Amino acid sequence: MRIWILLPLLAACAGSPTRHVVDAGAIGPYSSAVVAGDFVFVAGKIGERGGSFEHEVETCIDAVERTLADLDINLGDVVEARVYLLDMELYGDFNAIYAKRFPDPYPARTCVGVASLPGGARVELQVAARRR
Repeated sequence: MRIWILLPLLAACAGSPTRHVVDAGAIGPYSSAVVAGDFVFVAGKIGERGGSFEHEVETCIDAVERTLADLDINLGDVVEARVYLLDMELYGDFNAIYAKRFPDPYPARTCVGVASLPGGARVELQVAARRR
């Protein structure tokens, strides 16, 4: 793994107070977001299931956006995104929605195909953002 990529980020966070944001609706023992210095790390979010994939993606991004808004930042502050897709055949559909919701220039991003996601989700989105 390329740990050296994380070194500048870790150095920026060193010595800064860390704040954990807990969401009462979380489906596991984790913080919804962690604020470390100027950086905000948002735990993976899933959208509403049972409808179209497009609706699931939109509500997934809405969930990320709400967490960021609670911390007075927005999608334009996101510097990295990790996408987990249950079906990589949906990659193009995901990209079309993502491109409309995230401002250009886009954050660095990784997309991984997975065997399953919590709650029967087809997509999960995790982001890191930097406060201005």
